[in-house]
Amino acid sequence: MFIEVESITKYYKKFKAVDQLSLTVQEGDIYGFLGPNGSGKSTTIRMILSLIKPTSGEIKLFGKAITSGKNMTLNRIGALIEKPDFYNYLSAKKNLEILGKLSEVTPLKKRVDEVLDIVGLSDRGHSKVRTFSQGMKQRLGIAQTILHNPDLIILDEPTNGLDPQGQKEIRELILRLKEERNITILISSHLLHEIELIASRMIIINKGEAIIEGSVNGLLKESQQQVTITVNNPEKTLQLINESDWANKMVSSAQEKFFFKISKDDIPALNAYLAEKGSGIISIEPIRSLEDYFLQVTDNEKTN
Repeated sequence: MFIEVESITKYYKKFKAVDQLSLTVQEGDIYGFLGPNGSGKSTTIRMILSLIKPTSGEIKLFGKAITSGKNMTLNRIGALIEKPDFYNYLSAKKNLEILGKLSEVTPLKKRVDEVLDIVGLSDRGHSKVRTFSQGMKQRLGIAQTILHNPDLIILDEPTNGLDPQGQKEIRELILRLKEERNITILISSHLLHEIELIASRMIIINKGEAIIEGSVNGLLKESQQQVTITVNNPEKTLQLINESDWANKMVSSAQEKFFFKISKDDIPALNAYLAEKGSGIISIEPIRSLEDYFLQVTDNEKTN
């Protein structure tokens, strides 16, 4: 395991920010760390990075407790917490060279050129950071995290404040880092659609407690999803549905659209039935999303 968090609790005086939280990040994961604002995500990340100490519990990085050999362990990690900070009056290259010297990166100038190329900023290396867009600053921040060739990077809200194009660029960069550089990534985000597109595993926490952890595909497959079926023969389709067991799974209908709540495995069977009976299917759109799942499990937590 790259990260093992075992029953950690964090108090700030009488306020319990994190409560008996456990999670595991495996080598090769893009691990989504999800939770509402104030759920304890940032506090947990700061404990993993040894910026603050847990009140109780244990954290292991690469199989070793962070209290033993801390500096050596943290050298294998890169982190971008909230927004990146740079010397705005210096160039991107100069900023990275300063940071590289602190991390004893060698050969420094070659490595700076490499990471600028990885994040797509080779042509702006000599530009002052104050001329950068927010998306470019975020990419430069990620360049900073990988400068010393870490095995694991932790990104806290890396697409926060970016427009859709900027979010897409960061998402594609994260996937490339995992696939081409074999970097394991823990990413905290409130943009659930982003996590759904890139994460392999995830945890959802609320009020400092873990609600559920597992593979993204597995967790979404566990529960039913809503499917919208559009047809060109709505009257016949409605009759076909009412004559079958599918009527129990139809939520509603509106003109040519029919809404079902079914499992993923039922979608092909429903499609085959309607197609065989000549309903004139135009499209089938599963609209089950990570956002739906997140709201479901956090709402259930509130009522328990």
